[in-house]
Amino acid sequence: MYSTREWFTLPEAAALLGVSSGRLARLIEDKYLLDVRVDGERRIPQDFFKDDEPLPGLRGTLTLLADHGVVDDEAMEWLLSNDEMLGEAPVDALRKGHKSTVRKSVQLLAI
Repeated sequence: MYSTREWFTLPEAAALLGVSSGRLARLIEDKYLLDVRVDGERRIPQDFFKDDEPLPGLRGTLTLLADHGVVDDEAMEWLLSNDEMLGEAPVDALRKGHKSTVRKSVQLLAI
């Protein structure tokens, strides 16, 4: 389902950020990042990082998705899949700085 993306394992993500595994867990819990199981191992898409930091705009988008009742697996699928309104995957739009457009698309989700 997510095979077209590159992934970091949690230890790789922690090393990239220069934080402990506990701090990484807190970043995930606080919705700065999102992880899912890929091939039996928890991973985070490399696209969720920019300049060795969590992608700007991701936290607010994840919070908005959760507020709309979207669970983590659904959120990951939506973020990494092409969105008709955006014309690209929401994570790609976030990487281009289109935070407002992505959040408008979240509000129009009928999940």
